[in-house]
Amino acid sequence: MDKALYIAMTGAKNNMLAQTARANNLANANTTGFKADYEQARAMPVFGESFPTRAFSLSERPATNMDGGAFIETGRSLDIAIQGDGWIAVQSPTGDEAYTRSGELLMDANGVLRTGKGLAVMGEGGPIVIPPAAHVEIGVDGVITVQPLGAAPNELAQVDRIKLVNPEKATLEKSLDGLMRLRDGQPAPADANVRVESGFLEASNVNGAEELIHILSLTRQYEMQTKMMKTIDENSAAAASIMRMG
Repeated sequence: MDKALYIAMTGAKNNMLAQTARANNLANANTTGFKADYEQARAMPVFGESFPTRAFSLSERPATNMDGGAFIETGRSLDIAIQGDGWIAVQSPTGDEAYTRSGELLMDANGVLRTGKGLAVMGEGGPIVIPPAAHVEIGVDGVITVQPLGAAPNELAQVDRIKLVNPEKATLEKSLDGLMRLRDGQPAPADANVRVESGFLEASNVNGAEELIHILSLTRQYEMQTKMMKTIDENSAAAASIMRMG
């Protein structure tokens, strides 16, 4: 009885974890540049001091959906969207280099170029700092051009170039902060072939209807696991009662 109860218990537990992953996807359906996470469960033997006579359910996130989202036109010069494959390099809150597709950029009071979440955007030599300017433009190759204050419209100056990378998808993984990083922890090299579209943002690639269907399916699985635990408990009580009669 305890074998069946253990399987049902771990199954219910990991159904809840899988629902958390799907709920997080659904919650980020309107988050710029968000990439949905997959989830799956598998049976695993329990190893210990004795033979692996028990099994349990293991929920895991095997990968992230790297498909691109739809482009949303904003007309704002500091909004960019990656054309095809590629990522924008940013400085994470912990100070290391990470990657995002969220191109809603802005300048802080010190002229540092940041994402909408406040992450500094990386350039050719570190975080990008833009001097006071009448106008700022971002080219298709990530080059930032400004019209200095008081300068004529045709007097433009190149400030920096956004670091755009395109490592192999299999080498990337999503961290708990939602940013992508290389699995080996090293920074990816810049890729001159990555192109951006100014005046656009990339929407989340989450399919709301699909996520709801998965959540409902996981809910039914959870209910089945709890019913199984109740049935096992009833069978155990009945068996104990028969043993007492003997």
